[in-house]
Amino acid sequence: MAHYAKIGTGNIVLSVEVVNNDVLLKDGVENEQQGVEFLQNLYGHKDLYLQTSYNGTLRKNYASVGGTYDQAKDAFIAPQPYPSWTLNEDTCRWKSPTPYPDDGKKYRWDEENLVWKEI
Repeated sequence: MAHYAKIGTGNIVLSVEVVNNDVLLKDGVENEQQGVEFLQNLYGHKDLYLQTSYNGTLRKNYASVGGTYDQAKDAFIAPQPYPSWTLNEDTCRWKSPTPYPDDGKKYRWDEENLVWKEI
């Protein structure tokens, strides 16, 4: 199954739609535009749809509702989780001020103290 993000005003991801892979085939080869046209015909409007993938092979990250599409980077960017986190310009993923601990325990981010707290 292929996934397409519907892009709204301000390049905000409004929804993610699922399209059968057979729809994407054009002359036996998958074609992104085939999925776009299918969705536009299905819903009867010319909204902007962009293909996304769980494994990040398309547009760096899987599109998330409420996230954005950065046209210059051709990347989907999730909403910023906390004000202190910064965007990694290469991966287009949010980075905490300190790395997540690598000790096998579970943690949550404490924005007030800018630390990971064990849960």
